[in-house]
Amino acid sequence: MIIKNSKYIALAFSALGFVACNDDPLPTGTEIEEAAAVEVSAGSADFSKYVAIGNSLTAGFMDGALYIAAQENSFPNQLAQQFAKVGGGEFTQPLMADNIGGITLGGNRIQEPRLVFGGAGPVPLESIVGPVMPGTALGANDPTGPFNNMGVPGAKSFHLLANGYGNIANVPTGLANPYFARMTGSTPDASMIELAAGQAPTFFSLWIGNNDVLSFATSGGAGVDQKGNPDASTYGGNDITDPGLFAQVYAGLAQTLTANGAKGIVSNIADVTSIPFFTTVPHNPVPLDEATAGAVNQAYAAYNGGLQQALAALAGTGLLTQEEVDRRTISFSAGTNNAVVIIDEDLTDLGAINPAFAALPKLRQATADDLLVLPAASFIGTLADPNNPLSVNGVAVALADNWVLTPEEQALIADATAAFNATIASVASSNDLALLDSNTLLRQLTESGVPFGNFTLTGNLVTGGAFSLDGVHPGARGYGLTALEALRAIDSKYGSNFILAGAVPNAGDLPTNFSPTL
Repeated sequence: MIIKNSKYIALAFSALGFVACNDDPLPTGTEIEEAAAVEVSAGSADFSKYVAIGNSLTAGFMDGALYIAAQENSFPNQLAQQFAKVGGGEFTQPLMADNIGGITLGGNRIQEPRLVFGGAGPVPLESIVGPVMPGTALGANDPTGPFNNMGVPGAKSFHLLANGYGNIANVPTGLANPYFARMTGSTPDASMIELAAGQAPTFFSLWIGNNDVLSFATSGGAGVDQKGNPDASTYGGNDITDPGLFAQVYAGLAQTLTANGAKGIVSNIADVTSIPFFTTVPHNPVPLDEATAGAVNQAYAAYNGGLQQALAALAGTGLLTQEEVDRRTISFSAGTNNAVVIIDEDLTDLGAINPAFAALPKLRQATADDLLVLPAASFIGTLADPNNPLSVNGVAVALADNWVLTPEEQALIADATAAFNATIASVASSNDLALLDSNTLLRQLTESGVPFGNFTLTGNLVTGGAFSLDGVHPGARGYGLTALEALRAIDSKYGSNFILAGAVPNAGDLPTNFSPTL
């Protein structure tokens, strides 16, 4: 997700977001000396063959791309470094070709390079270093597996079972994932779960389900809630997965991974609407002087008047209320905190009730209950028509559905997330697996910040330390915090003592990832 610089980019740095831990800080002072004297123990777990399976959060995706430095700081790789202290074996990852990020196929880009910090906010790498071409060429320099890290950016739960999802021939049609196609080698039609289970892991991590609702959210709710539809072949890319299908798939994944007695840890799904991608851009970022505010109000006078006419015409029918008319009435004033105008598909379709009102679109101004997506920071204030200085996006031209999550869309996300997490908790319990509660951890990070070594991580984009520049994925320290909390959960379930013995990621050793260095 590329974020372009503009005069509105300063809007992008004022709120909250991702993974946290509980309130227990790491040992300090004499506690460190005491921890050093404790021998690390695996408890009842066997970490000799660790396999991680999941999506971008498992792969180490950050800053809008996958690249070597990000993969080296993935949470599974950080876990594997600690597992090595108790007999954990080699941990291989399908490393990209460079730190540029992005993928080419036949000389054409199919995935873009990463974001870097441009001084005022996230910008494309090329805006800093000039034109570059990703060195990762699908089908030309793919690494050789098998891989312990089976994290595939973009994967949804049902993709883990899909044969052909890693076949390079299917990539141009969208039926295969280029990141997975790099991993399948001589078995292009093998599924992700087949390749993972085929390594006979003694310990695994499974973190899947985020994309089953995240893609709907990041598209501004442009997808469809597929609740009640178990046929994934009919889904669009931004649809919310049916909870029944998710439950069936998830139980099957756990059954396959534990079939030979392997132990493991699963993670639930954090509230995606709390990540910086949705909490950074305010609903009211529009500055107007008195003359401009007056001109804009004059432009909306006919719309506001039409609403009053519709209300009078529909009086007594219950089809249009005064409350909705008040919500839809648009008004700007001189100052810096004017709310943007949005299209809200859940408003009453007045034209369908009476053709006389067909000219009244579903418009209203955003409120604090609406969540604007991060890329809106560089879109609000631009011109829909370069030749018309009055066609300002977010003011004279309403923001389309893809730029905002309304409360109704957020409710769909919350319902699906709750259902997915109930399944994950049930499967973890019935299979005696450790559970990382990422949902609670995110809430702690967002509300109070979390101590991590000598740092306190918060959810603020850029300054918080937990998130990478895309506002969705953790940075290196966010992944380190995830690994720390996974170790805490593993200790609790299997009697290991990583936390007590001080065998944990060190926040000070992990970078901030804001450098454009290649």
